[in-house]
Amino acid sequence: IGDSHDPMVLAVPGDIGQPGVGRRLVDATLERFGRVDTIVNNAGIFVAKPFTEYTDEDYDAVTGVNQRGFFELTRAGIAAIESHGEGGHVVTISTSLVDHANSQVPSVLASLTKGGLNAATKALAVEYGSRGIRANAVALGIIRTPMHAPETLGFLSALHPIGHLGDIDDVVNAVLYLEQAGFVTGEVLHVDGGQSAGH
Repeated sequence: IGDSHDPMVLAVPGDIGQPGVGRRLVDATLERFGRVDTIVNNAGIFVAKPFTEYTDEDYDAVTGVNQRGFFELTRAGIAAIESHGEGGHVVTISTSLVDHANSQVPSVLASLTKGGLNAATKALAVEYGSRGIRANAVALGIIRTPMHAPETLGFLSALHPIGHLGDIDDVVNAVLYLEQAGFVTGEVLHVDGGQSAGH
């Protein structure tokens, strides 16, 4: 991540899947801004392969980013939130493939890791609710980003009952809703064009 000229943005280079990086992000945030109020676990790796074709390297990469990154950043972040005693929020980005596997998108490692994060979200909500810390997740369908080649967009759109991809604003709006929804915790909010309902 490059450096930003916006004083309200702090860019910290690092691979979130590597030990110590999550803690470093929180330490840098505390140094610059003095506190942590909300954690958004957005980093993720998605590798679609038949299960028996996954390599040990695929496993290490996906679990490193999707799970170690979540674990280290959230552990350090919740400790920082607790230190100011005014409560806070953890939002984790997940996938609807956890709820509705798709034979056209073989992705067991996504289900393995993100399914664990959905369960961890509920566990955190219960563990920290009495301390004013909420935990929620946003389970996504396919979002239009530069990672998707233009020639795949028709196929990807057809994977959603609604018939088109989501936009980044759809994700942002879901996170902002959860940020403001003080009575919502332990929720996995599906922003997926109906994928989790079936197809």
